[in-house]
Amino acid sequence: MTSSLVEPIRRLSLHDELVGRLREMIIEGHLAPGEKLSEQALGDLFHVSRTPLREALKVLATEGLIDIKPNRGASVAALTVADLDEAFPIMGALEALSGELACENATDDQIARARTLHHQMIEKYQAGALSAYFRLNENIHEVILEAAANPTLARMQHGLSGRVRRARYMANMSPARWQQAVEEHEAIIAAFAARDGKRLGEILKRHLANKLEAVKTALAGGG
Repeated sequence: MTSSLVEPIRRLSLHDELVGRLREMIIEGHLAPGEKLSEQALGDLFHVSRTPLREALKVLATEGLIDIKPNRGASVAALTVADLDEAFPIMGALEALSGELACENATDDQIARARTLHHQMIEKYQAGALSAYFRLNENIHEVILEAAANPTLARMQHGLSGRVRRARYMANMSPARWQQAVEEHEAIIAAFAARDGKRLGEILKRHLANKLEAVKTALAGGG
């Protein structure tokens, strides 16, 4: 278990920040698949009691990031091909719809924000800063989802986000796939700026399908 994300939690947003810290540790591999999670150790790490920690673990279990079993406690969920095959097609359809709606409803400010985030993301790619790149990548997708202006769609996407986000991070580990993802993001931003909903939806769906194939290759030991 890493100790790189262990500053004391700010009490004002204890629950959300605790969930966020644990989620990032799992997604970025600081907590490994199958690793048993000690409530005592995590409580000491983040300076929190077991009650908020257990609530945070329950949230992460609903996202598919943690397995909680009676009398056996919590452990980091494995990332399996079966899980990905189940989640990715649904997420691809939802992202395609969010792209179409975003092009209909986006403000000029939202398109400008996406462009700015994209430029910052490219800088992180050129610097080889994967973690920072990944966060900016996610921010772009969040702007598109925000621009779609459909709370039901947003809830559905966030419900699948755990498995998909972890797979997205893994997919970018391959230099070839990382370069391909950047090129796809260039096309995403161009379609968004042009408000071409059909094109953006198709690109987002293909973008996610390519990530699925990349992470399958990574899980199989080929990348």
